[in-house]
Amino acid sequence: METRVIDVTGVGSELQGVGRLEDGRAVFVPGAIPGERVEIHIEAEKGRFCEASLIRVEEASPDRAAPDCPYYGDCGGCQGRHMTYARTLELKRRVVLDALTRIGGLIAPEVRPTLGCADPKRCRNKAEYPIARQDGHVVIGAHARGSRRVVPLTDCLLQTDKSVEALNWLARQLDGLPFADRLKYLVTRVNRAGEGMLILCGDAPIADPLRALAPVPACVRSVWYCQLNRRPTHALDGRCTRLRGDATLRDRLFDLEFELSPQAFFQVNPPQTEVLYAEALKAAGVTPNSRLRVLDAYCGAGTISLAAARRGAEVTGIEIVPPAIENAKANARLNGIPNARFICADAAREIPRLLGRGQRFDAAILDPPRKGADAALLQALAQAKIHTLAYVSCNPATLARDLKLLSPAYTLQYAQPVDMFPWTGHVETVVCLSNKNAKPKDYVEIGVNAEDYYRIKDSE
Repeated sequence: METRVIDVTGVGSELQGVGRLEDGRAVFVPGAIPGERVEIHIEAEKGRFCEASLIRVEEASPDRAAPDCPYYGDCGGCQGRHMTYARTLELKRRVVLDALTRIGGLIAPEVRPTLGCADPKRCRNKAEYPIARQDGHVVIGAHARGSRRVVPLTDCLLQTDKSVEALNWLARQLDGLPFADRLKYLVTRVNRAGEGMLILCGDAPIADPLRALAPVPACVRSVWYCQLNRRPTHALDGRCTRLRGDATLRDRLFDLEFELSPQAFFQVNPPQTEVLYAEALKAAGVTPNSRLRVLDAYCGAGTISLAAARRGAEVTGIEIVPPAIENAKANARLNGIPNARFICADAAREIPRLLGRGQRFDAAILDPPRKGADAALLQALAQAKIHTLAYVSCNPATLARDLKLLSPAYTLQYAQPVDMFPWTGHVETVVCLSNKNAKPKDYVEIGVNAEDYYRIKDSE
């Protein structure tokens, strides 16, 4: 086996170490840390770059650590357990900075230190455990790194104890279930009170599945079955049927409560979600008792919208998915919030319609999916001349692309990474953007920002 020795100088989007071969091509090495000298084996050549496996560390980083998970390296769920948690935070900031400069074309952008978890263990409230038949047995666990093979698990340090209890509950009975070969996932939700929802996901109808199952763990409030679509894009891409228990699971953020159906979107790390949303509100200029007119362009089930409205903002949330809008309206009623309205529409088309009817906004918040924001929406926001944009991103690459599209109209003030997904390569980022050419009509004449304007008005 041909091996080479390289110096690791950079980091990839999945926390891989990055070095250079003799011919100048970049090489990505999972398990390597910037600052190390490592022996590698080239696994794949991709033209201008290569992928390699780590053979041996010749000169180790002081941040190298023994992985605390026995499945690490085989399971694909984590990418950073071979280093200290502090180093993962530093590297995530570096990933954001690299994306903004290389893809976004920004010069020396202000990227603040990553805000990490107080406790990075067992902090997720949702799990998607894949199920498959392997070596004559039906197994459940996690996908192997770079593969659809299932690594059988009895524990996961990312998940709560209640989720792990449900994992082992199903694992113990899989081989004996008559419909086990039709199951593809077990999805668990666990709220901050330790109550759970289980969703069995399969590729065919299953008659009376509860009859064959052992009694569910005591913490479980409801059990569902999701019959997956023909080519599902994720573990809950199908039709959900309630088998037992409550229709929703209630959880909370800040002082707000939310009713969650099986397919409802809800951030997976509640304590860090509060950090993330607080940063988004700060970037948008929303403070307690503020009266800003805020547009939430990807409002989903209304989590950020309601957090802004609780602080006194007049919020208009727009979302193209009808069930999400119904959840948002229900959550507003649940929390007694009258100053948030929700519209089911394509935001790129709805924003010009609202402006045409005289609606104006002081700030906008957008939290798009990983693919980023639609170009038409970004154009509509730029044309609306909204003073401040707070963009919440889960993908530094698409964030950088979108900031480049917005750059003729908006200036980046700062970027704030937040670690929602400890030990993985994923990072959330809040960016604060200010309009280059316009301030809201209400206060442009007195030359102050929106928050100060309303403070002045209140004192008059």
